Amino acid sequence: MKPTVVLVHGAFAESASWSGVIERLHDRSLNVVAVANPLRSLPGDAAYVRDVLAAIDTPVVLVGHSYGGMVITEAAATSDKVTSLVYVCAFAPDQGESALELSNKFPGGTLGEALTAYPITNGGNEFAIRPDAFHHQFAADVPRTEAAVMSASQRPVTEIALTTGLPTNTPAWRSIPSWFVFSDADLNIPVALHRFMANRASAKATREISGASHALSVSQPEAVTAMILNAVHALAP
Repeated sequence: MKPTVVLVHGAFAESASWSGVIERLHDRSLNVVAVANPLRSLPGDAAYVRDVLAAIDTPVVLVGHSYGGMVITEAAATSDKVTSLVYVCAFAPDQGESALELSNKFPGGTLGEALTAYPITNGGNEFAIRPDAFHHQFAADVPRTEAAVMSASQRPVTEIALTTGLPTNTPAWRSIPSWFVFSDADLNIPVALHRFMANRASAKATREISGASHALSVSQPEAVTAMILNAVHALAP
């Protein structure tokens, strides 16, 4: 049975950020679901992804970008449908680790300098990347006009989502095979952290792309698709 590829975007992005990857996976006759990640809270976001998984009747290759890696690590921990994990410039946390904590583990990230914060009615704050900083910070290798559209359509994330540690004591990458693809010029997640997380997870394969931005699914859809296909093909008997 062919797997379904489920794509989970991260903060400051949205489902359309997977468009180039979706087109290429469709060219290979794979079923794809691009989840609209709520970006409200880590437990709630993971629960929503689990609801999506529950409606799928095939094995699942679960893919996360950025904060989406936090979500897939939590969601897949209690799912028997997920057979592979793919981290695309994504966090792969251990129990108790938050996105904010991990992003400060190694030097090189400049996201904090690019953010704007504002209060939300149900309490707490929400973060977005300032329009004047978005191109350089998030998508430096994407044409400026395209990055401007991405900036305008970005999905803000709550502060609590970024500061909550991974709830489960059994992160999914400990039991589910994982693949990692990332950039050495990622300004949101330092490359040293990407290397650390891939090594810790004993990744089946790792690809580091020189000079690419954090928006890897947009600027390098071929490379991202190739890594997803590696995970898909690993399911073959």
